[in-house]
Amino acid sequence: MIYHITNRADWQRQATAATYIAESLHTEDFIHLSEEHQVEGVLDRYYQNAPDLLLLHVDPRKLTAELKYELATNNELFPHLYGPIDKAAIVEVEELKKD
Repeated sequence: MIYHITNRADWQRQATAATYIAESLHTEDFIHLSEEHQVEGVLDRYYQNAPDLLLLHVDPRKLTAELKYELATNNELFPHLYGPIDKAAIVEVEELKKD
């Protein structure tokens, strides 16, 4: 399983679409994803004060766009999806609670 962090408003705007498109697909040409052990670090680095977050659980075997593992700024490999996330690949939408 791989994971994508989004906010509820973005998710709800695309509720009836067959795919989910993160803003980064338009600005960086790919969607940022994480492996399970990377999620907490991503939340700490980029989402400290972000409200109403969701964690999309994505089955990579059900994706139709190209998935590549690439080095990020912290010299760690992260999954990047070069196209939209197929809704059929999203097996769970988890609400992230602030501790």
